[in-house]
Amino acid sequence: MNARQISLLAVALAAAGLAGCVQTQPHLGADFGYALRAAAVAQIANPEAVYTGDPAPGSNGARVAAAQERYRTGKVIEPVATASTVSSASSVGMTAK
Repeated sequence: MNARQISLLAVALAAAGLAGCVQTQPHLGADFGYALRAAAVAQIANPEAVYTGDPAPGSNGARVAAAQERYRTGKVIEPVATASTVSSASSVGMTAK
């Protein structure tokens, strides 16, 4: 190999090596990630929920055994309907730009 071929080979290797350093920035929409944040907000009805029962559900063996027996025999006690509050995505400051 002569000097010219070696220099061309060096330049080609350097160009190939630098090509790995190039970063591309994809064009993302103004509302990118909005659906994920909205879904997360919708799933959090009350982040500071407190059980008013004593003891907490599932921690009393006798209550759990009685509930399992009612389930097994088909005498399940229907839960009382409760109201929940779910805030919309816009109420927590999420807006599309």
